[in-house]
Amino acid sequence: MKGMVRWDKVKVVILDVDGTLYLQSKLRRKVFLGLLKYYALRPWKIDDLKVLVYFRKERERNAGYAGSGLELAQYIWCAERVNYPVSMIKPVIERWIFDFPNQFLAECVFPGIHDFFAALRENDIRIAIYSDYKAEEKLKAMGLQVDMAVASTDAEVDRLKPDPCGLLHIADKMNVSGDECLFIGDRMELDGECAIRAGMPYLIIQKRHLKTFDFFKNLTTQLSDLKTNNIKL
Repeated sequence: MKGMVRWDKVKVVILDVDGTLYLQSKLRRKVFLGLLKYYALRPWKIDDLKVLVYFRKERERNAGYAGSGLELAQYIWCAERVNYPVSMIKPVIERWIFDFPNQFLAECVFPGIHDFFAALRENDIRIAIYSDYKAEEKLKAMGLQVDMAVASTDAEVDRLKPDPCGLLHIADKMNVSGDECLFIGDRMELDGECAIRAGMPYLIIQKRHLKTFDFFKNLTTQLSDLKTNNIKL
């Protein structure tokens, strides 16, 4: 979807998190430095890095997973590759994927995101999150509040993008149709395809524009223009 959004039709904006709300490359550099410092002092734990690599790889390899028990399955996929028990894998993932990065998120947030959220509120457009991972702590770290946060691993979803179950679940719970939503993500092959399968309008952040990032500023301007022209949403 390109160009102006039909804001007069939008009742709910749904956003991905990683790479959509913040600059992922900047965060990864900070986490990488943290990994170097930690494991330089604990070389006997260096195999933990294999856990991180294969956890991400296996999730990517299983894109579109539509089985059951995704919360556990994601650890089992990794365990089968690194030959570690799930009980050893979970603490590594908790530390380096779910906890440690949060301290840096506030300085990695894309410019304009807070103003965009405020503009949505002013126009009575609700905000939801659909993330690959649980996002509540990340949202707190970024100072963002939403009306609903859903993760692929939630029992009500239990699917990985581009399966549309997560988006359809949000639309159902918020009592709107797919064409009354706008999904914003950063990967066409996952977020864009997910929206297409859900019958939902979408926008994809273009990575090549990150150096002069004005994506959310432009969306806020669109909303402000509508308000200025007295167009009721």
